[in-house]
Amino acid sequence: MSATASRSLVVVSAGLSQPSSTRLLADRLSAAVDRHLRGAGIEQQIEVIELRDHARDLVNNLLTGFPSPPLQAAIDAVLTADGLIAVTPIFSASYGGLFKLFFDLVERDGLAGKPVLIAAAGGTARHSLALEHALRPLFAYLNAAVVATAVYAATEDWGRSGVAAEDSLVDRIDRAALELSVAMSVRRSAVRKDPFADPVPFDQLLQS
Repeated sequence: MSATASRSLVVVSAGLSQPSSTRLLADRLSAAVDRHLRGAGIEQQIEVIELRDHARDLVNNLLTGFPSPPLQAAIDAVLTADGLIAVTPIFSASYGGLFKLFFDLVERDGLAGKPVLIAAAGGTARHSLALEHALRPLFAYLNAAVVATAVYAATEDWGRSGVAAEDSLVDRIDRAALELSVAMSVRRSAVRKDPFADPVPFDQLLQS
């Protein structure tokens, strides 16, 4: 792989507090992906989308059907990225409301074939199955190529300084990051074509 190769990675974090364990997990995952890609001679551009910053726009879009320019820019970033890390807090054994509102705006095949790493943070390990019964089906519906390893971090998995305290969490982060980096390295950069950028001439339409 050429040393000048590059990929774009978008990280969507749906944490509500600031700082949040959701963002902490997102940062650890993106750093691990960056390490693996750089080890393969691939540079990457990382963009982090904090959904709490788009909370008002998400609700307004739900009511009006029109996304604001910043929200549309966030959606476009996800659609055109070479890889996606999606991290949500877990509430009542499922993903958060902001997380669902945002991905409801992604068109049916908008993530088709896109490598995605799903992850979640919660207060107890009992919510870890939400990754499999809530998040994975959501991205399967969007036709995303979700990597095999999903990462869940409970409160007890973090040390006082925000460093993963359990070897198992460190291993899961590294394994999931490696899977995503491999999937991204073999994927061509996505270029989303504007359906109105190259219209059919009117006289040609008349001849059809």
